[in-house]
Amino acid sequence: MQGFIIKLSRVKDEDLIVTIISEENLTTLYRFYGARHSPINLGFKIDYEGETSLKSTIPRMRDVIHLGFPWIGEYDRIRIWQQFIALFHPHLQHSEEIGSFYYDLLESTAQKWKTQNPKRLAIEAYVRLLEHEGRLHREMNCFFCDQPIENNISLIRSFLPAHKECSHTLPINQAGLSWLYENYSTLFLDDIEIERLWYIVNEGL
Repeated sequence: MQGFIIKLSRVKDEDLIVTIISEENLTTLYRFYGARHSPINLGFKIDYEGETSLKSTIPRMRDVIHLGFPWIGEYDRIRIWQQFIALFHPHLQHSEEIGSFYYDLLESTAQKWKTQNPKRLAIEAYVRLLEHEGRLHREMNCFFCDQPIENNISLIRSFLPAHKECSHTLPINQAGLSWLYENYSTLFLDDIEIERLWYIVNEGL
């Protein structure tokens, strides 16, 4: 089985509780500490087996193989990847049967992480996630005053639209935002807008 590690929790004697987005499920396993174990970390894609036991309610992780990406040794890229992937645990922690969408989203994003701007990729992936979950607000009515937004569109958590004056945050150009929503591309957003959207993503999925 393959999956992405979205949370690691240390327990006694350096054992780990590992939460993984696999190809169909959100899975939690127990990993015993041992010198012969290959190292794992948040954000890694791994191949593994889960072994059930009558002594524990959590399956034991075994036969772990790290499935690396070419960017995994680049500090800035892995740091942003870990920030992004860690957001999935609080978002999905009460789910089990999640289907293949989240795994496929992470896989396709990871494949492009080496050659494209990571923050832009994360924002584009987030828009796909909002679309999938039916939470992408294309109608530009202000979250605060419920009035139409003609210009100076701003976004708050979950990319909810708002007037710049109501949210007291930086505006996003309307053409660039429309292109993002229609094409899942940040092509027409500048770096300042990207930093603003990345900040919003980090507030939670």
